[in-house]
Amino acid sequence: MRNQLGSIFLAVAMLLGAGLNAMAFSPLPPGTRADLLVVEKAKRVLTAYSNGKILRTYQVALGRAPVGEKEREGDNRTPEGEFIIDSRLEKSGYHRALHISYPRPSDIARAKAGGYQPGGAIMIHGIKNGFGWLGSLHTKSDWTRGCIAVTNPEIEELWRIAPNGTRVQIKP
Repeated sequence: MRNQLGSIFLAVAMLLGAGLNAMAFSPLPPGTRADLLVVEKAKRVLTAYSNGKILRTYQVALGRAPVGEKEREGDNRTPEGEFIIDSRLEKSGYHRALHISYPRPSDIARAKAGGYQPGGAIMIHGIKNGFGWLGSLHTKSDWTRGCIAVTNPEIEELWRIAPNGTRVQIKP
């Protein structure tokens, strides 16, 4: 009986997650370009801007230990500061991924002075492959290792509107 209830709960969660995401998401028009992405860690939001105007705000999940500046590899913190999108991974373990320019020279110097690695591979990415059905349910907890996670339709949109060189500000 317990296994049946678990299966029913999982099926309902999958349907709700898929249904809510399909109803709630309407892509920005073709040709839309962002020039700034702002992540507010305390609010768990990423806002895309173009010429100072808000294009869209996305709910996000962050690293498992989101409070405070990223200090070292493995601390599960999302870095803070000014970055750019410097590359992208079409074939990512998390649907698609936009790499941000962490670590910066100052991060590398701080880590070297402390005798540890600064970490890297900080991305704005979708949901882990095979779990896209979770949709916006993934934002109910912080689950990344320091990255910024959005739904798969949202990373598809960010992939399209935020070219390499787009500025990224990550605030506490």
